[in-house]
Amino acid sequence: MNDPSPIAPGSSWYEATVGERPRYAPLAGDCRADVAIVGGGFTGLSAAAHLARAGVDVVLIEAHRFGDGASGRNGGQIGTGQRAWAEELEAELGLSRAKALFDLAEEAKAHLLDFAASHAIDIDYRPGQLSVAHKQRYVDNYRAHADVMATRFGYEHLTYMDADETARRVGSTRYFGGVRDTGTGHIHPLKLVVGTARVASRAGARLHEHTQATGIDSTGGRVTITTANGTVTAEKCLVAVNAYGGGLEPVSAAHVMPIGSFIGATPPLGDDSPVIPGGEAVDDSRFVVRYFRRSADGRLLFGGREVYSTDDPNDIGAQIRRQIAEVYPALRDVEITHAWGGFVGITMPRKPFVREVMANVIAAGGYSGHGVMLSNYTGKLYAETVAGNRDRLRLLEELKVPPFPGGRRLRAPLLFLALNWYALRDRI
Repeated sequence: MNDPSPIAPGSSWYEATVGERPRYAPLAGDCRADVAIVGGGFTGLSAAAHLARAGVDVVLIEAHRFGDGASGRNGGQIGTGQRAWAEELEAELGLSRAKALFDLAEEAKAHLLDFAASHAIDIDYRPGQLSVAHKQRYVDNYRAHADVMATRFGYEHLTYMDADETARRVGSTRYFGGVRDTGTGHIHPLKLVVGTARVASRAGARLHEHTQATGIDSTGGRVTITTANGTVTAEKCLVAVNAYGGGLEPVSAAHVMPIGSFIGATPPLGDDSPVIPGGEAVDDSRFVVRYFRRSADGRLLFGGREVYSTDDPNDIGAQIRRQIAEVYPALRDVEITHAWGGFVGITMPRKPFVREVMANVIAAGGYSGHGVMLSNYTGKLYAETVAGNRDRLRLLEELKVPPFPGGRRLRAPLLFLALNWYALRDRI
């Protein structure tokens, strides 16, 4: 039986259905490696797997268990492109850079599915995603988005849906239109975490759970990571803690903020249920986005409540049920068999934060809810960088990501006020 996560609230359906979840011994004593990685989520484990398969001596440490953070507890939606729509990035960065970032994300999508297939990792992949408008005034934007994606970015898997088609495909009249993406899908994220760790371990990576980094120092061409049970000394280091970094490394901590996101699972709804009959994932146009999908066994997995602090919420299930009822009134009294949360890392512009934060130390995170594919691929790009090719990682490093205002004392209260203002606008 898998233990509940000590760093995230609730009882996760992913943990209940992942099957065997191997344990990795804590670090015991001092060690040396070519590369040290802090953080056992998608980014860190992907980097460890690719580095080890390339013959690099790598040590990875994780404060708790692999996937206890957002990587093992998220909505499972892969998505397409970056967090911002491609035309929004074009307006800011120009077509050439926006296209390069879109193409990078398409490579990330293909890599995730190819990696799972080539290593026989059963991730419960199901195709399709519906992005829907919760206000009438957004519908024209979705119609234009489908056209831009085909004509300017060469992506022909996106089609516009009017209100009637949206109602049929979602199984709800709550939305006014949207787009259907047949070039992406959704997965069981914790199965990918477990499978990636196995690949890394079998390739020779030294993996350690329950080993919390307490400090990082980079001097004299060496990086030293301290823990309660020993040190790791390496030539290079990847910090991949995302929302769970705390004060470990101050630069990324100033740029990446944790927010809590929560999910509820219902019992299997049955093959005759009108809820998402095509099996796609759904995300809506709210700033505080609601995201939901049917699992491989027919459950509705519904996420949407966000908390802009690191405090655990009360009664996740009841609050998720209320949101389900807004979309599916017939499910107002549905049982919530599992309800859980995790903390994702966001940045001010909702772009990934990738930087060399001290000599030979690169930090990566802040995927802002788009991390299922981007974080895994960022780990691969870090491995490429260690091998001497930094060109593709540099696309992310060059993104303008300012720190949150207010410093360490005021940034959380200011973010709380700002994001709750946007949440209020969702309802107006």
